Amino acid sequence: MLKINFFTPFILFFIWTASSFAQTQTYLSLYKDQLPYFQELITGGQYREPPLNYEGSPYHLDRKFGEGTLSINKISYTDVPLLYDVNADVVITFHPIHNQKILIKPEKIEEFQLKDGSVFRKLAGNESYNLNKNGFYRVLNDGEIKVLIKYYKYIDPTKTVGKYTHAFLEKDDYFYWYDDKFVLIRKKKQAIESLGLRKKDVKKYFKGKSIYFSTEKERYIQELAVLRESQSDTFNGFVK
Repeated sequence: MLKINFFTPFILFFIWTASSFAQTQTYLSLYKDQLPYFQELITGGQYREPPLNYEGSPYHLDRKFGEGTLSINKISYTDVPLLYDVNADVVITFHPIHNQKILIKPEKIEEFQLKDGSVFRKLAGNESYNLNKNGFYRVLNDGEIKVLIKYYKYIDPTKTVGKYTHAFLEKDDYFYWYDDKFVLIRKKKQAIESLGLRKKDVKKYFKGKSIYFSTEKERYIQELAVLRESQSDTFNGFVK
């Protein structure tokens, strides 16, 4: 995958000097060849900030932009200032010219990585899930059987009189993914049975590991995927 520093095309586009004319032309040609209408392609409009009387934030991690990576049209742009609005399921960047937060068109994003290294991918096939929205899922295990998290926030009215009238509350759902199929995992039994695992094999695998679904749900789900992929028989799909 081709990698380009995100701000280089903008800087080269707006700063035109004779000494760097040849290099400028090279980068611009490459950029325009891959993204011929980059303003229309990238910009989904100005981002609307959440109300000041809402406690918390709609963002994953925090309110501060961090350098991330953005993949569009098989091109990976590095050092991109990114925020992920979990509530709206949109990705935001910072416009270097207009000094404002702007939306990146969700339909153009293939994958993005935030400042903490977490990778989110746009995946189709889960449209019946009512929190799917733009289809961005964090990828925990990226094997044949993928382990995904869908973060989401909802707005809840506050129960006390004060500065804030509403608050952002965050939750998450876990999924297994294989061959464009999703399985929502909320119970231990469901996780085991969907992978076609035998209880005795699971018990043996976890013996001495001190990993429990009730206390370490994320890790337990990941370990089950590792166990299934380690088995000799071919995985042909989820068991309903």
